[in-house]
Amino acid sequence: MIKVAVPNKGSLSEKALEVLKEAGYKGRGVNKALNVVDEPNGVEFYFLRPKDIAIYVAQGHLDLGITGRDLAADSRADVEEVMPLGFGSSTFRFAAPAEQSWTVEGIEGKRVATSYPHLVSDYLARHGVTPSEVIRLDGAVEISIKLGVADVIADVVSTGATLRQQGLAPFGEPIVSSEAVVIRRRGAAPTDEQEVLLGRIRGILNAQNFLMVDYNVARENLERACALTPGITGPTVSPLSREGWVAVRAMVPRKKVNQAMDQLAAAGAEGILATELRIARL
Repeated sequence: MIKVAVPNKGSLSEKALEVLKEAGYKGRGVNKALNVVDEPNGVEFYFLRPKDIAIYVAQGHLDLGITGRDLAADSRADVEEVMPLGFGSSTFRFAAPAEQSWTVEGIEGKRVATSYPHLVSDYLARHGVTPSEVIRLDGAVEISIKLGVADVIADVVSTGATLRQQGLAPFGEPIVSSEAVVIRRRGAAPTDEQEVLLGRIRGILNAQNFLMVDYNVARENLERACALTPGITGPTVSPLSREGWVAVRAMVPRKKVNQAMDQLAAAGAEGILATELRIARL
């Protein structure tokens, strides 16, 4: 039985549990248990703080873990990324007063406030920059400059609205572009049991990223239509009772489906349908 860590709360937890449920695994239940044994599937799930998961995995107490790429990096745990999961996306950047001009090199000798001190320290060290202090704060990092605690902050930036409210602006390249990932102890050999779980998760993610598109088209326009919907290994083409027409089915990336449907209509296709997928092993 393999042991897998899942975030115990927050947005990462909610989405991870949703994916695992769709993949056929036992849920956590209403009692919010710290661990759940899924005997039929040969998996025991442990619900832990996202910041701690990489540490448990690196020490070999758990086989796999789901956490944020930024959290794994900040832990300095010896783990490797097995699979990106495509949710929980965030960008981690430096920010400072908007009326001032800052560069990463300008952080030399300055105070930096952040919730990810190891991640920031390691990034600055790689760039040859030595701050006077990296101050760990567990929340409300944006206010630290106004309160005189720090000169610069490093924090998650999405729309930048929170930074602007405090008169701050991001600068420099992103420290890390994060998302939820599956991690494993570095150098650990994957097992068949692990590959089954990863394959199930991959099937759910594929289904979320693609739609199945069906349409009818005249044979004379088939080549043009198939070029618009090449599918994964090629579209499925079936003859129709209507003379000179065929039915076509192909998987299309969700982000491109509306554009593809517009182009198919322009190519003479009819009865164009896009339907959701539950699981897709590609």
